Amino acid sequence: MIDIEPLLLTAKLAFITTIVLLVIGIPVAHWFSFTRFRFKPALEAIITLPLVLPPTVLGFYLLLAFSPENAVGKFLHHYFNIRLVFTFGGLVVASVIYSLPFMVNPILAGLKGLPRSLQEASITLGKSGFITLIKILLPNIRVSILTGVIMTFAHCTGEFGVVLMVGGSIPKETRVASVALFEQVQNMNYHTANIYAAILIFFSFSVLLAVYLLNDKFRKTHIL
Repeated sequence: MIDIEPLLLTAKLAFITTIVLLVIGIPVAHWFSFTRFRFKPALEAIITLPLVLPPTVLGFYLLLAFSPENAVGKFLHHYFNIRLVFTFGGLVVASVIYSLPFMVNPILAGLKGLPRSLQEASITLGKSGFITLIKILLPNIRVSILTGVIMTFAHCTGEFGVVLMVGGSIPKETRVASVALFEQVQNMNYHTANIYAAILIFFSFSVLLAVYLLNDKFRKTHIL
């Protein structure tokens, strides 16, 4: 029998991260889609950086930033009594940063694919920017939003480098499934490691299959 706690902790981390990024990702994607700004390409590159940056690199710098010995960690600990290193809260913050492009990019692609006339017509009719976003734009990119949600949740379940660097392996606190798998391999418990790996593979495949089926259904509906 395997320890189910890392799987439950992974699901909890992925769920919280996805909800936070959904709240953050929509306004960020909307701003990038409809705002002209000189340094926008640089900001887009920063947001997308986790897609190509080795997770251990990002995890290392987040570990330094969150450490109580450095500016950010010291400020949070001194004024708010918040400690992010080796805590579940730290994992959430790190996961939000690392998974940001998985939420923003699909939503941004969906918004860029909409005709500009939709927003212009809404504004012309006296609707505010917020109402236009909620009532007009978002309903037309439901598949993009759902894709972002699914991909973000799936990505969080497979995180390793970032969560290991920031959270370590504390049972019931930061020991997620990917870390538990790594430890089982280190201890040469290949049977248990295989169970963890099989669960993660099955979940990842199911998520990708769901995304492709949704996109295929949307294309067929759009054509019809």
